[in-house]
Order: sequence, then C-alpha cells, then structure tokens
Amino acid sequence: MAGMSIIVRTVARFLTPFLLLFGAYIVVHGHLTPGGGFPGGVIIAAAVVLVIIAYGLDSVLRGLSISKTELLESIGAIGVALIGILGIIAGSAFLQNVFPTGELGRLFSAGELPLLYLSVGIKVMAGIMLICFAMLFAFWREEHEH
Repeated sequence: MAGMSIIVRTVARFLTPFLLLFGAYIVVHGHLTPGGGFPGGVIIAAAVVLVIIAYGLDSVLRGLSISKTELLESIGAIGVALIGILGIIAGSAFLQNVFPTGELGRLFSAGELPLLYLSVGIKVMAGIMLICFAMLFAFWREEHEH
C-alpha cells in the first residue's frame, strides 16, 4: 500500500499529533473524567491507523514493527495483572485499590487507578493495532494472490 494523495497526507500530518495527545489525555485523566484506558487506547490506535492510511503500511512498519507492538501488548497485560495481584498481596481482592488516595479532583488522587488505566491503554492500543496489521496483511495477501 503506497499511501494517499498530498491532501490526505497533509491532513494526517496535522491531525496525528492532536489525536495522540488527546488519546494520552484521555488515558491519564480517565479517573477524573469520562474515559480511561480503553477509549484512550482506541484513540491512539486510530492515530496510527490514520498514518497507515495516509502514508502506507510500510512507512509505519519501519518505525513500529509487529514484534514491538506485540511486546507493548504484553507489557500492558502484565501491568494489569500485576496491579490486580497487588490487591491480593495486600490481603484484599484482585484489583482492589491498595495505594493511598489523595485529594478529590487532583490528578494523583485515585491510588492505583491511573496505573491501571495506563496499562489498559497500552494493551488496547497495541491490540487494536495488531488487529489492523492482521487485516491489512490478509488484504495484501489476497491482493497479491490474484
């Protein structure tokens, strides 16, 4: 896949940093506002898909390989599991918030929730990107078999 026209590339170049920033904002502020790891991860993955559409899959795979994406997904899953196990180690339940909480409305006020949302965001972002890679490779294979 070679990419799109100069108009699509220009719009993608303009929008991608804003999408990445917005996705990161949604992940980081998920415990204070509607959002969290899942919607933030989806927004970040959508930014990567926009770059794939505009510039082609090869340009994205030069900077972010499939193995790196799989590693990110594993790191996210391990993060969620470790945060969950902390509750059990502390003598409570899985994913029980055992970190101290702060003042209501502050960024660092939710104990382990920001770390959990960060792990979920990484897992979701990498998972959706891997799904997109798989669909694109299947499409590419179909295109080259005929």
